[in-house]
Amino acid sequence: MRKGQAASLKKNLGLVPAIALVVGMVIGSGIFMKPGKVIAAAGDSTMGLVAWLLGGVITMAAGLTIAELGAQIPKTGGLYAYLNEVYGRFWGYLFGWVQTLIYGPATSAALGLYFAALFIPFFGLTEQWRVPTAIVTVLFLSAVNAFGSKYGGWVQSLSTVAKLAPIMLIAVVGLWKGDGQVLGMQSGLAESAGMGAAILATLWAYDGWIGVGYIAGEMKDPAKQLPRAIIIGLGIVMLVYLFVNLAMLYVLPAAQIVALGNQAAGAIAGRLFGEIGGRLVNIGILISVFGALNGYILTSARVPYAMALQGQLPGSGWLARLHERSGTPVNATIQQLFLTVLLMMLGDPDRLTDISMFIIEVFYIMGFMAVFRLRRSSPLRQRPYSVPLYPVIPGVAVAGAAYIVISTILTNPIDTLYALGLTLAGVPLFWLLNKGEKAPQPLSQTE
Repeated sequence: MRKGQAASLKKNLGLVPAIALVVGMVIGSGIFMKPGKVIAAAGDSTMGLVAWLLGGVITMAAGLTIAELGAQIPKTGGLYAYLNEVYGRFWGYLFGWVQTLIYGPATSAALGLYFAALFIPFFGLTEQWRVPTAIVTVLFLSAVNAFGSKYGGWVQSLSTVAKLAPIMLIAVVGLWKGDGQVLGMQSGLAESAGMGAAILATLWAYDGWIGVGYIAGEMKDPAKQLPRAIIIGLGIVMLVYLFVNLAMLYVLPAAQIVALGNQAAGAIAGRLFGEIGGRLVNIGILISVFGALNGYILTSARVPYAMALQGQLPGSGWLARLHERSGTPVNATIQQLFLTVLLMMLGDPDRLTDISMFIIEVFYIMGFMAVFRLRRSSPLRQRPYSVPLYPVIPGVAVAGAAYIVISTILTNPIDTLYALGLTLAGVPLFWLLNKGEKAPQPLSQTE
C-alpha cells in the first residue's frame, strides 16, 4: 500500500453542494465570454441560438449517460475511474494523463485569465496586471480547497447563489426592456467558421458538469446523489443560457456583441442598469467566473490523486498523500497549481479551451460507449440509475461528441495535432511505470 493510501477521503458533500458544484462549474466564464464567438462562428444570431440549443441537448444527453456510470462506479476520479474499470488500466491512465497534464490545468488557466481580464478594467488596472492577478486568484483558491473539500463546497454554494442573481437580472430585465431584433441578425464578419466551431464554443460554456464525478468518494450517497446532481444542475444551466442569450440579443445587435467580445456582458449590464447597477452586475459576473474556477480547482486534483493511488504517475507516493487534518489531496493540488500557473504564463485562454475541449471529447465518447459495453456484458448488473430512452440518449451523446471531434480536426488541424501529441507522450511513461506488471481485466470482462 502506498503512503497516503491508508487515509480515506472524508464524505462531507451532500446533494445541494453537489448541484451547486455542477451549476457553479458550468456557469462560469463561458456565458459571458463565448456569445460573440458563437455568433461569429455560426454566421448569424439565429444559427447562434441554434448552436446554444444543440450544445445543451448534447450536454444533457451526455450528463444522463455518464450518470449511469457514476451510479454504478461511485469512486473518486470520475471518468478516470469509469474508463479504468470498464476498458482497463491503459485507457484509464491515458485519460488521467490528459486530465492531469492538459485539461485540468488548461481549463483552470483559462478561467484564471478570464477572471483577471474582467477584474483589471473593473479596478482601473493596466494589462500588465492580468497574469499576476490570475496567479494570485488561483493560489488563493488552491489554499482554500487544501483546507478541506467542505470549505471548497461552501465557496461553491455561496458563489453559485451569488452568480445566479446577476445572470437572472440580465435575462429578465433584458427580455423586458430590450426591443432589438433577435433572429436573422448577421455577425458583421465576412466569413464564419461553421456550426462545428460554434457548437464547440458552446460546449466550453456547458463544460464542467462531469467534474462532480471526480469527488464521488467525498459524497454522502453518491449512487443516488450523483445522477440527481448532474441532471438537475444541467437542466438549470440550459434554461439560463438560452434566456441570457435571448436577452443579450434583445439589448445589443449581434454584430456589436461580436465586436465587443468578452466585454459584451458588461456593456449590456451598463445599458440596462446604468453605471452603478452595471458595476454591481459586473461584480456578479466576476463572482461567477471565480466560482467556476473554484470548482475546477476543487475537482481537478482528484484525478492525479486517484492515479497516484494506482502508481500511475511519477512521484505517486508523494501525490497520493492526504493532508493529516483536512483529508484533502493537498500534494496533488500543488501539482495542478504548478501546471496551471505555467500555462497562464505561456498560453492564450481561447486556444487553451479549444485544445482541451477537443481532446476531452474523445474520452467522453469512450465514456458514453462504456454504457453500451456494460449493458451488453453485464445485463443483470444492478443499476441504481438507468439512462432513460436507452439507447437513444447515449446515441445522441456519442453522435454529438463525434461531430465536434471531426469538425475540430477539419477546422483546426494544428491544435488537434498538439493535443494528440501531448496525449501520446504519456504512452511511453505508462509502459515504463507498468513494466513487468500484469494488467487486470476490465470490469466488463470480469462480470
